[in-house]
Amino acid sequence: MHIDKDLVAASATPLVLGILADGESYGYAILKRVNELSGGRMEWTDGMLYPLLHRLERLEYVKATWGTSDVGRRRKHYAITASGREALAERRQQWAVVSDALKQVWQDVQPGPAVAEGWA
Repeated sequence: MHIDKDLVAASATPLVLGILADGESYGYAILKRVNELSGGRMEWTDGMLYPLLHRLERLEYVKATWGTSDVGRRRKHYAITASGREALAERRQQWAVVSDALKQVWQDVQPGPAVAEGWA
């Protein structure tokens, strides 16, 4: 299944902040976690993730520190900040409203072809 890029973009910030709320992480691990959480249906790329992480860092929602992997390779670790937690809480509330509205709309939709009145 292809997920529309607008939906991916809208969900990217709360996904990353939510992942980092569980503990600090680095880019590749975040990409893997998104893939796991979506059952493999969301495959982010480095080119999508790193600009987002840099933007979150500029907004002071995350802080980055350099660390060393088990094999001695340097990598940047990201951790959520207090303002990042506040932003995450706000995004959760926003998504709850959107999700509830969509559920209500989709409950009322009958399966099969829909034709708007006056448009047939």
